[in-house]
Amino acid sequence: MARTDTAQPIRLADYQPPAYLIDTVDLTFDLDPTATRVKAKLAMRRNPDGPGGPLELDGIGLTFVSAAIDGKPVDVEILPEGLSCAAPDGAFTFESEVIVNPSANTALEGLYMSNGMYCTQCEAEGFRKITFFPDRPDVMATYTVRVRSNLPVLLSNGNPVKIEDGFAEWHDPWPKPSYLFALVAGELVAHSDHFITSEGRDVALNIYVRPGDEDRCAYAMDALKRSMKWDEDVYGRAYDLDVFNVVAVDDFNMGAMENKGLNIFNAKYVLASPATATDTDYALIEAIIAHEYFHNWTGNRITCRDWFQLSLKEGLTVYRDQQFSGDMRGHGVKRIEDVAMLRGRQFREDAGPLAHPVQPQEYVEINNFYTATVYEKGAELIGMLKTLVGEDGYAKALDLYFERHDGQATTIDAWLKVFEDATGRDLATFKRWYVQAGTPRLTITQDREGDTFVLRLAQETPDTPGQSSKLPVPIPLRYGVIGPNGDDLFGTETFELTEAADTLTIKAPEGSVLSLNRGFAAPILLEYAQSNADKLHLLAHDTDPFNRWEAGRDLAKAILVNGVDPDPYLDALADVPSDETLEPSFRAMLLRLPTEGDLFQEITRRGEPGDPGAIHAKREALIDAMAARLERPLAILHDALPPEKPFSADPEVASRRGLRLTALGLLSRLDGGARAEALRETADNMTDELAALGALIRTGKGDDAIAAFYDKWRHERLVMDKWFALQITAGRAADAVDTAERLSAHADFTWTTPNRFRSVFGALAATPAGFHAPDGRGYDLFADWILKLDPKNPQTAAGTIKSFETWALLEPGRKALARAALERIAGTARLSKDASEIATRLLGG
Repeated sequence: MARTDTAQPIRLADYQPPAYLIDTVDLTFDLDPTATRVKAKLAMRRNPDGPGGPLELDGIGLTFVSAAIDGKPVDVEILPEGLSCAAPDGAFTFESEVIVNPSANTALEGLYMSNGMYCTQCEAEGFRKITFFPDRPDVMATYTVRVRSNLPVLLSNGNPVKIEDGFAEWHDPWPKPSYLFALVAGELVAHSDHFITSEGRDVALNIYVRPGDEDRCAYAMDALKRSMKWDEDVYGRAYDLDVFNVVAVDDFNMGAMENKGLNIFNAKYVLASPATATDTDYALIEAIIAHEYFHNWTGNRITCRDWFQLSLKEGLTVYRDQQFSGDMRGHGVKRIEDVAMLRGRQFREDAGPLAHPVQPQEYVEINNFYTATVYEKGAELIGMLKTLVGEDGYAKALDLYFERHDGQATTIDAWLKVFEDATGRDLATFKRWYVQAGTPRLTITQDREGDTFVLRLAQETPDTPGQSSKLPVPIPLRYGVIGPNGDDLFGTETFELTEAADTLTIKAPEGSVLSLNRGFAAPILLEYAQSNADKLHLLAHDTDPFNRWEAGRDLAKAILVNGVDPDPYLDALADVPSDETLEPSFRAMLLRLPTEGDLFQEITRRGEPGDPGAIHAKREALIDAMAARLERPLAILHDALPPEKPFSADPEVASRRGLRLTALGLLSRLDGGARAEALRETADNMTDELAALGALIRTGKGDDAIAAFYDKWRHERLVMDKWFALQITAGRAADAVDTAERLSAHADFTWTTPNRFRSVFGALAATPAGFHAPDGRGYDLFADWILKLDPKNPQTAAGTIKSFETWALLEPGRKALARAALERIAGTARLSKDASEIATRLLGG
């Protein structure tokens, strides 16, 4: 039976300015696990540009105690999600007192508890679960916060005013919206340092963690200081408070949160030591620390007017953290990683029922729009803008953006207007990238006229839910030519396609090969019938790292999807392990096949149904063939790269380690896991230890290693998340559902902790042939757990439902079973708004 209490969508077209504005906010917290008292004093005034009417404030789950205006009690009407009362026309002070229960807040929004620590998460609409307030990003105010508790560490936004036993007062001088409010209180210890800004401010830096974790903060602190210096050098942005605090929290729905001066992080993106963190962990910590710090200007000092403008801060800040990581670790490999993520997550989103524009036009639950489209595709649009206006134009536009909009809650339109004013360029058609959903397809057909390539370009963006008849978008096409002898003939040039169709001519001698969409300059699907011989030429000679990798990826896809002869491709890879002209991490990338998700997208894009089991079998067979063909060069490489001791997280060392472990993974298919067992016995770091364990699991010889790993690491919560996940992702796909079911019954499966829940069900979703088991058991297991989790944590439950995103593209048997599981979820009484919206959209409602 379908639900009948469907929530009504919120639409951008209905936006109205706030009826009331706030100048200052004074908050007092008397912390108690079950009955925290929150007193709020708001200096308010009616907005002359607002709609008028009574004072209406948001509030959810609050126990009302009292309310007053200008010191006099006021009659209020308590609404299902707030309160309403009469208010003066001029300036006035509204005061309220409420009681909240942090211990009962398992949704992890608002004020909640994590292992005895009080913490907050207010983006997007969590502040309304703390006190009555106009909880929207275009209401900005300065905050003074007082906290009373017998806990030793009491933190909030801004600078400390007074700190003493049982009491702390904090003041943030920079106006901010309520979603950036933060409070933390607990038994915490600090890893401290300082940073002197380019303006001479000596900033106290602290990373607060649970006792026992303080020796795992050094890398995060180093990443923070490098981020601060980079933002000054590259964007001219210096930090603006006297302190910058980071807190690591175990129970957190997201990766991290950029609250002004008090960033709250999922602990997995802060804590690192060689023994407990992998090279991937170190890279993620570096990137996410940078991302949240960069938000200080692109998100905090300048924020979004409403949640439809979310990519204004997130797309820009993702682009900035990508630039930073490229500077730290190498731009070629970083670009490939970013595109792989974009295709794996965002292209899939664009191709299914959850497709939406970078600037959505409506939503039911805003938490559901923290998506790859808003973040990663939003970042791609920033990169395209930079390509179109050039380095100097981009720098001028950003300087003007900070000058014009500092202290404001603004819009994507205002962002584009800055670029127009700074560069003189008309960006009216570029706005289509923000408001049209879907991935544009650029089809290129080629003729040869003497010494000239004649390319006919045609673009089309397919229909998406609620949108059809898409208009052409400006596409910067970066290209080069690789000559017959492997020379790059003229570097890289850019052609801008502005219409639905156009022609490009390129002069090049006979035998030359085109290298198109270099650096993946635009987030498009490129349909270009290039011969396998030409792709082999690019794989051997292209100077653009992305296109060299892309050529190999396309060759592998042709083998796996079209059934072409694999020998030329495998022969071409034979020299890769020993090619010292290539970065080790780039060589490792060339030795990895497209993911099963990539292959599923390739097949279903053609209109054919997807069979995850068949895809998995074909891919495994090609990996086995690669291992057999490359055994000798891989063995030579592996032996030439012994583990470097002591461990270093330096990117160059990590690059060599990654190449060695890539070789190990392939060789383990041939040696029965002998090399992996030897590494497991001598490993002095988690990167090697986990790689060895994964290789042993894949060879079917991992049982003893799994038990030994558990005994060694059972008390390390973040390491145990890896233990849970690896048993699913490295095991036989046919066993994945059974493994997930067994692990979900494990005593250490604390399912209300998002990290631990995702370590099982996120891992199963990342194993397509397992999740999409032909008997539907994977779907049923997911549905059972989603319905169990939803009353506790709607946000994580809704995110888990997205695992069904490709259900309509499956072969008929799986498709019917997946649909039945989705219908069971969608038809459940009292399903949260978060979960209901996702399930309904997936079903086409």
